[in-house]
Amino acid sequence: MNLFNELQTKTKDLEISIKTLRQSGTNYAQAEKDYKVLLRQECLKLRDEGMAIGMIDKTCYGIPSVAEARFKRDVKEAIYNANQEAINSIKLQMRIIEGQLNREWNSVK
Repeated sequence: MNLFNELQTKTKDLEISIKTLRQSGTNYAQAEKDYKVLLRQECLKLRDEGMAIGMIDKTCYGIPSVAEARFKRDVKEAIYNANQEAINSIKLQMRIIEGQLNREWNSVK
């Protein structure tokens, strides 16, 4: 495969990765929202039950549904960050190929 075709392939990969990032970012934001809403509901429930204010945060994080929502949020965040790194990697690969192309064109002169 010549360098120009390789660069074209990387460009297509970059476009796909950006679309994937958009979706994973939306999923991450939704998971964050779900987690915060559930955390708030559980904190208010504990407050209504008379739990000491200082203990509510520590207790809420251990409620299985809250812990599960936090876990899902963290997984979606990790996926989002991995997608960002994939984009950065593709851009670096493209710069390397562009550099090789420039060296080849300059050596032809």
